[in-house]
Amino acid sequence: MHKTATLILFAAAVLLFSTLLWAQNKGAKEIIIPGGTTGNVPMKHHLHQKVLVDCNLCHSLFPQTAGIIQKLKDEGKLEKKKIMNNCQKCHREKTNAGLKTGPVTCKSCHVK
Repeated sequence: MHKTATLILFAAAVLLFSTLLWAQNKGAKEIIIPGGTTGNVPMKHHLHQKVLVDCNLCHSLFPQTAGIIQKLKDEGKLEKKKIMNNCQKCHREKTNAGLKTGPVTCKSCHVK
């Protein structure tokens, strides 16, 4: 019985680990988020996947489709600065918790 329980736990761990790996590294390595007149925002997508793990932290705002942010902006279906507020909030929370994170100022993200 002990061997069976050990094998079941091992199989569950392998399944969980492989699921996490599968969830990572989907999509582009870097994404350029359209930033309007202040300049676009290059975002290291794979780094965010590795750190955040849960894709819904960002993708609850927009579907996982290439070019979707610009499309939603063009259609008036994405609130102005909605994405920026989400990113900045997360980065500030991590900074306040003493964790290494991304930039929190406009000019640190937007490039012309």
